[in-house]
Amino acid sequence: MTSEIKKLKTIIETSDNIVFFGGAGVSTESGIPDFRSADGLYNEAYKYPPEKMLSRSFFMEHTEEFYKFYKEKMLYPDAKPNKAHIALAELEKKGKLKAVITQNVDGLHTKAGSVNVLELHGSALRNICLNCKKCYPVEKIIQSEGIPFCNCGGIIKPDVVLYEESLNADIMLGAANAIYAAEVLIVGGTSLNVYPAAGMITGYRGKKLVLINKTETAYDRRAALIIRESIAEALDMSVRG
Repeated sequence: MTSEIKKLKTIIETSDNIVFFGGAGVSTESGIPDFRSADGLYNEAYKYPPEKMLSRSFFMEHTEEFYKFYKEKMLYPDAKPNKAHIALAELEKKGKLKAVITQNVDGLHTKAGSVNVLELHGSALRNICLNCKKCYPVEKIIQSEGIPFCNCGGIIKPDVVLYEESLNADIMLGAANAIYAAEVLIVGGTSLNVYPAAGMITGYRGKKLVLINKTETAYDRRAALIIRESIAEALDMSVRG
């Protein structure tokens, strides 16, 4: 156990008001690729830029092509929670972790057992008919040929925030309040470059900001502790080690 992880372990053991804010790096060890690294989704070659194919206008105008890309690149139904997800769920059960705020849409925090999960960008596990608002599980999308339709005939849309869409105001408010009230804020697996979500960190008023990320972030100077190791191993060892 490194000195940094020992420090994190002490911070966790001495606080009952912890909030976790996570990004794509939390799920890479579950086999889900991130977006912006050298091997990430945004550095692959496609007919259109991924940002365009994951936009609201593209979904509405090229729905079948949207779903072809979405099912191939955004859905990982066999992915399992890794040590990071499990450690955070355990912290919540102990009453130490007050909220998980995530930019991911894979639903792995919920699968691991976390209850108070604030999904800033929605969840691929939920899918809603644009007509009657009926909710469908992800299996409906996977099993559909081409465009998935509701029983009422309406088009089903993933309950994820696409480009050109706004984040859910209630979830944003809940996340902002949790960050503001936190004694300890652990930020992991994110470069903090995606706004408006990343800007929420400015609302933290405590003195125990912990950053677990393999590369530098814009908030490194504010951090009380920086860990450059695997987030799954760092959280597992500091919570369960």
